[in-house]
Amino acid sequence: MAGETWKSIRLRWRDHWRLMVGVAVLSTALAALAWRVGWLDDLERGAYDQALTTFTHGRGMSPRVSVVVIDQSSLDGIRANERYTLNFGSWPYSRNLWARVVEQLEAEGARAIVFDAVMDERSSDESTDLAFAQVLRGTRVPFFLGVSTNANAQPLPRADFAREPASPLAPPPPAAPVASAGDALPTEALPGPGDAEGVRAAAGPREDADTFPEDEDPEAREFTDAPDEVPVASVTPERMARALAWPVLARGHALPTLEVPDTEESHGEAGTGHAMRRPVPPIPVLVDAVDGFGLVDTETDTDGFMRRTRFAYTDGLNTYPTLPLRVVAGLSGATEVTLEGKALTVGTRRYAVDADGGAAIDYGGGELHERFRTVSLLEVLDGWVRRSQGRPSGLPVGAFADKVVVIGGTALGLSDIKATSFKAEVPGVMKQAAVLDTLLGNGRFITRAPLAVDLGVTLLVALVSVVLLMTTRWLPLEIVWPLALMLGMHWVTGRSLASGTHVLTALPAMAGVLASVSAVAFNHLVANAETEFIRAAFSRFMEPKLVEQMISQRQLPRLDGENVEISAFFSDIRGFSTFSERFKEDPRQLVRILNTYLTRVSGALLKEGGCLDKYIGDAVVCLFGAPMRQDDHALRACRGALAAKAEVDRLREEFRAQGLPDVYTRIGVNSAVNFVGNFGSEQLFSYTAIGDGMNLAARLEGANKAYGSVIMIGPRTYELAKDAIEVRELDRVRVAGKTEAVTVYELLALKGGLDARKRATVERYHAALALYREARFDEAAAALEALHAEDAEDGPTRALLERCHKYAKAPPPGFDGVANLDK
Repeated sequence: MAGETWKSIRLRWRDHWRLMVGVAVLSTALAALAWRVGWLDDLERGAYDQALTTFTHGRGMSPRVSVVVIDQSSLDGIRANERYTLNFGSWPYSRNLWARVVEQLEAEGARAIVFDAVMDERSSDESTDLAFAQVLRGTRVPFFLGVSTNANAQPLPRADFAREPASPLAPPPPAAPVASAGDALPTEALPGPGDAEGVRAAAGPREDADTFPEDEDPEAREFTDAPDEVPVASVTPERMARALAWPVLARGHALPTLEVPDTEESHGEAGTGHAMRRPVPPIPVLVDAVDGFGLVDTETDTDGFMRRTRFAYTDGLNTYPTLPLRVVAGLSGATEVTLEGKALTVGTRRYAVDADGGAAIDYGGGELHERFRTVSLLEVLDGWVRRSQGRPSGLPVGAFADKVVVIGGTALGLSDIKATSFKAEVPGVMKQAAVLDTLLGNGRFITRAPLAVDLGVTLLVALVSVVLLMTTRWLPLEIVWPLALMLGMHWVTGRSLASGTHVLTALPAMAGVLASVSAVAFNHLVANAETEFIRAAFSRFMEPKLVEQMISQRQLPRLDGENVEISAFFSDIRGFSTFSERFKEDPRQLVRILNTYLTRVSGALLKEGGCLDKYIGDAVVCLFGAPMRQDDHALRACRGALAAKAEVDRLREEFRAQGLPDVYTRIGVNSAVNFVGNFGSEQLFSYTAIGDGMNLAARLEGANKAYGSVIMIGPRTYELAKDAIEVRELDRVRVAGKTEAVTVYELLALKGGLDARKRATVERYHAALALYREARFDEAAAALEALHAEDAEDGPTRALLERCHKYAKAPPPGFDGVANLDK
């Protein structure tokens, strides 16, 4: 069977492969068009999120990045501490607080500090700004600060890096400053880079800020180290541009711009409908104190999810790196960043990126605390207090040692909650930490597979879909395949994402669905054509309901020949030659009678699921169990024989009333393995069966004459149907040309349909038959004579009685109880 199925598949491929390839190519083209116009974007994002969360979670704790979280417990704890509130105020806190955090992180051995926020507004007490700048200049730990953009910010001039080369950790001193109206003191009063002592002198003794007398309660001490009067910095626009911008060489790339749709508050160029955002400068005093600035604007897709980063942006004049890129450039000592082809180069490190210069973020999980060591801001402050008292800080050992520490908010009230593929609510610092971890670690972002790969996968999926469905033409597969296709693409995309490559899901899935729909439509057209062929081919010799069942079950018969067990039905009119002699002068009347007879008998057989084989004059040949398989073919044949007998009995009454000849019919039924299929010549062939089983069925029909019976069945038919029929064992017979004897039976009725008188006749016949087989012919004859006297119409009784009388007078030599059927 498997071989036949494979043969059918090969034939269908041979006949329709051009159509299959054409459907696959067309489906790929249509899906690619839908992808290009953006119809599949939402589907792709959803599929990407599902695959990312399934296959890329569980990266484990980062060994390179830790996070100081400004969580709700820190906000509540600082608010509840009177001294903290007195010295640091409420959110946003005084910059004295961040000075203490920087000092403590330096003491803990941090490699660098990254502040995922901006400081673009001067404090009400500007001495705290200068004090914070003093601490930054005095620390050995690089400090990087975020910068936001705004459409209303003033544009900066083009940064001239050739004039003052950029240095990652020690920005060059400012050029001769130009005093502005908002400056309180001339720039000459400001300390230069590295002039920590000057800052400390202006701000007050450093010791007062770091230590407490042993008898003083640190909780009762004000944290201040700034003088009563502090100068305010003035930085030229050129110097500010050199501080915020960074040399990004985009070779073959167009860096993304900072454009936004024009609004009432931000007026873009006339007619463009867009406004250019500009970096919002930090407070001037921090320009020379911070080791680097980077953009921290949210990078989201159109649905608001953070999935990708673009590393650098431009406002048309300068290029501005994102905060993670600026940190890595500073730590690696790079003086410029290069985007060329699909590579991002920072110093000696190269990263694979997409053709647009961006990449998808490998978060490695949805929870911040699962990916990064997190310590609350309140714990760091408390640790600074304990350290100032000469006690251990109490912070987790190794939490910050040799780590890049990112400071960011996680409390809901800080409005820094974003969405990622993993979760709808994630702190924004998660993105900065994840990008930093990738840049500092294995350098593997998630990049798009080449377009050729996506199109190749798409064509392959479409081709597999159409070939699979059009060659098998299996209804369950047509139903299950779309689901299997989606699950398969989910697995392929997920495995590729785990290795750092994003293979599109929606594009091949759409092509696969289009190809599948086309294949199913083709199958239905073929099925309709095949249905009509089957209906036309079989309805003439099979019962229509059976034909419809065969069509609905899609079980086409095999017509090329096979060995199969069937039940064969043979019937014939007794004395048909004499019968036809009466209509020698009126052959039309004979044809009408014969057609009526054949129609009535055939109808009874077809109702039981028989397949009409042929008519041989007045003889009817019918098959049960072929071409459609029927497990109960023997019982169907018995029911059909009884139904045919009953129909003939009614027809005999009608003919008798019309004065027509009798149409007494004999029937033979036998079950056996026969070879069935189409037989004949090139000019004429028909579906039939050949074999010894067919021969025996024909012999049984003729044997009825010798036994006086109407329906005779073979031993295999009896074996298969005995639980549902009433029979009389007639004799053991040997067919001409065979040495093996078989037991034959007279079919009388279905189970329970035999009346008491007939049942008694059968039992007494069986008793006489047993005496006969023991060669006790006189005793058997006596029993049969008594039975014949009571039921003179019973043909088998009369036939066996005559044989017993014959053998009683002249016993046959070597008698074995078997009768020979010569014809």
